[in-house]
Amino acid sequence: MNKFALKATIAVALLVSASTHVFSADCPKDQVTKGAFLPGETKAKDVTDDVISSVDLSSKGKAFKGFMLPVRKLVVQPGGIVPLHKHDIRAANIYILEGEITEYRTTCKVPLLHKVGDVTAEFGADLSHWWRNDSTKPTIILSSDLLPPAMIETHDMM
Repeated sequence: MNKFALKATIAVALLVSASTHVFSADCPKDQVTKGAFLPGETKAKDVTDDVISSVDLSSKGKAFKGFMLPVRKLVVQPGGIVPLHKHDIRAANIYILEGEITEYRTTCKVPLLHKVGDVTAEFGADLSHWWRNDSTKPTIILSSDLLPPAMIETHDMM
């Protein structure tokens, strides 16, 4: 197993461990709102998004027909942007493997800085967000998403 595969395996294990999540950079309670940071950045810039593993959940029954569970590796270069996207029907857990990145959520008045080891849950009818790497080094993110069939067909994962 190469070094990255080992890191990815460890990170995914952290994502699925029920009792050991470390959620950080949560929005301060007095900063929670709706409609912050809109419209946000709408075009990807200096970011790669590669599926490193994926599970077809269709064999688990009718309720999971067409659903996929991919693990993606995103590399966001300095100044790079993960564009504005929604999480109304796609749940995701994000793990910061290397570097740091700033998140701009529609549910928070202030930017959120995520650092190595941070895990953030992304899901909700009101949640849209975008990310920017304001640091001088690349940021590597692992994302585990539960993709419904409609999103698989359009390949809309960012």
